[in-house]
Amino acid sequence: MTAEGQVDMARSQVFGEVAELYDAARPGYSNELVADVLAYAALGDRAAVEIGAGTGKATVPFAELGTPLVCLEPDPRMAEVLRRNTERYSGVQVEVDGFESWQPGGRRFGLLLAASSWHWVAPDRRWDLVHDALAPGGAMALFWNPHGVLDAELQTALAEVDGRHGMTNTPHSELASSYGDVAGSSLGLHGWPEAECRRDGRFTDLRAVRYRQDQYYDTDLYLGLLASLSAYRVLPADRRERVLTETAQVLDAHGGGIGMDHLSDLFLARAR
Repeated sequence: MTAEGQVDMARSQVFGEVAELYDAARPGYSNELVADVLAYAALGDRAAVEIGAGTGKATVPFAELGTPLVCLEPDPRMAEVLRRNTERYSGVQVEVDGFESWQPGGRRFGLLLAASSWHWVAPDRRWDLVHDALAPGGAMALFWNPHGVLDAELQTALAEVDGRHGMTNTPHSELASSYGDVAGSSLGLHGWPEAECRRDGRFTDLRAVRYRQDQYYDTDLYLGLLASLSAYRVLPADRRERVLTETAQVLDAHGGGIGMDHLSDLFLARAR
């Protein structure tokens, strides 16, 4: 987001250039989170819509449980990988479109999903768009995957690399011990959607849940994760290469990888 709270379009449209890397390196979402979302939504025979579906990191676990899904992905390169990953699920429909320009065509959905994509939706329109897409009583589920580094010495060394290159809010910028048990703390007051949702007033039964699990990345996999992030994609190629090379040197000097506390923060609400 920009300082004015508007979506940074340059950063929102860089993922397609590394769609395969994104698919290989980005973490998925826990089975527990998926089960809790579906229990909350109680879809019955209604379908779900997913905004900013990417390559299907969240789509696939929902589809595996038989959830009918309309997946919106604005980048055709990401959508191509998404179609490949979901081709065995007859209930998944992929539409190459952004949420702001998408026309639901009279369809109303029992669930709206946004997996690490809500912050790319225009703040001045997103609550209206969600309300228009949901059937009465329909649910929305917004979730993100923040990380925390388990090794304090390694985190300090990586922070020094970030500082030299002006990098902020990287996956290794926080120690795992700095996170509490409250969902949304990694996004801050202005990033977590609860306050906006309450001000909107058209939603009820608001809930927030945090899930945790340890995850280990070897150096190559972690560099792939970093290279798929918008903060790294928007860098000039030579500068990005320097940052990644120095990061790799630190990881290799600390055993060839990084142990992370992998969080999933979930926000749920229901249309009145």
